[in-house]
Amino acid sequence: MIKFPCGATMKNRFGLAPMTNCQSHEDGSLSDDEFNWLVKRAEGGFGLTMTCASHVQAIGKGFPSQLGIFSDELMDGHKRLAAAIKEHGSLAVIQLHHAGLRSPKELIGQTPVSPSANEKHGSRALSLEEVHQLRDDFIAAAVRSQKCGYDGIEVHGAHGYIICQFLSSQYNQRTDEYGGSLENRSRLLFEILDGIRRECGAEFLLGVRLSPERFGMDIQEIKDVCNRLIADSKTDFLDISLWDCFKDPEDEQYNDKSLLEHFTSLDYKNVKLTVAGKIRTGHEVQKILDAGVDFVSIGRSAILHHDFPKLVMENPDFEPVSNPVSREHLRKEGLGEKFIDYMSGWPEFVAD
Repeated sequence: MIKFPCGATMKNRFGLAPMTNCQSHEDGSLSDDEFNWLVKRAEGGFGLTMTCASHVQAIGKGFPSQLGIFSDELMDGHKRLAAAIKEHGSLAVIQLHHAGLRSPKELIGQTPVSPSANEKHGSRALSLEEVHQLRDDFIAAAVRSQKCGYDGIEVHGAHGYIICQFLSSQYNQRTDEYGGSLENRSRLLFEILDGIRRECGAEFLLGVRLSPERFGMDIQEIKDVCNRLIADSKTDFLDISLWDCFKDPEDEQYNDKSLLEHFTSLDYKNVKLTVAGKIRTGHEVQKILDAGVDFVSIGRSAILHHDFPKLVMENPDFEPVSNPVSREHLRKEGLGEKFIDYMSGWPEFVAD
């Protein structure tokens, strides 16, 4: 069992990674397919079940049929989902998201926004007033999530989405208090977290997802952000998305240790650490936990086996079924047709 600083407890060390699945409704409301996919993972033994990235503004939509949390009109579906996840003894956590310049124009019907105008992506710069509104909408989405019954939220600051864009010296060319130094580029993230903790209270589970590479991320800068998050004592867990937990850094100046070791070497005090990235087998789960990670975030193996935690706890040598798998296998594991179609775009994942 894991006890987070906020007091929430997690029954085991298996978390469901937040995964794009494109199977809710275009207006952001929850579909039965998305409900079934997530609840089946809670039933399968995950101690923490996290939703896909859920956008906090309509303009922040990043994917077709994405589950949203930007309006009170969407709350009924979330109330149903949170309650059903918790019925299985799993922590219900929603990931708060805004795609920024990665919002497809054809999906949102207008020019996407970003910290600075980006010609390649066709995005426009947010005004200072809009930055403040974005901050407030992340906070409002967390309050809405709490009212829906979720145990907590994760702020998505990874994978080149809008908070990551602010953190990035590559994408953030602002000259006001939200650009320039790392302190300024991380200001939006910390203001969001401060507001969520203030509005949702000390007992609400609060996590942050960060990625240390790609999209202009610098490993040392992300480690500096992690250290400040730990020192601020407002965050319950850090979710470091490594893409591959077993690889070396892409930037040669950081090759003194593995990418994982860069983050397990930090002093987390009471903050919990989870990582994601190609943790497939029971053996790999144990290897990551032995490295000092508090709980694993499982993606592909959770798609292949809804009860992956139970299978690994029963057999530490468990290995998932080999890809490609049939569409029928994925249906039996609780994926809807839209999700299966989405997975068909992954190389050699779904059999023709």
